[in-house]
Amino acid sequence: MDGKIRADIKKGVEVLIVLKKDQKTGNLTQGIVKDLLTSVPKHHRGIKVRLEDGQIGRVQKIIGE
Repeated sequence: MDGKIRADIKKGVEVLIVLKKDQKTGNLTQGIVKDLLTSVPKHHRGIKVRLEDGQIGRVQKIIGE
């Protein structure tokens, strides 16, 4: 799953996100979702989340639970 639909992402799920500083390079950061920050059901660049380590970015891929 590509992380563009909010219903696909739950707290505790492992994901790959792109941080704001990495948007140009496309470097991905792996982590566990702590909070969902995007309130709309769907977002074309990916749902914005906060990881358990505090980093914030847009989900590019959902790895699993």
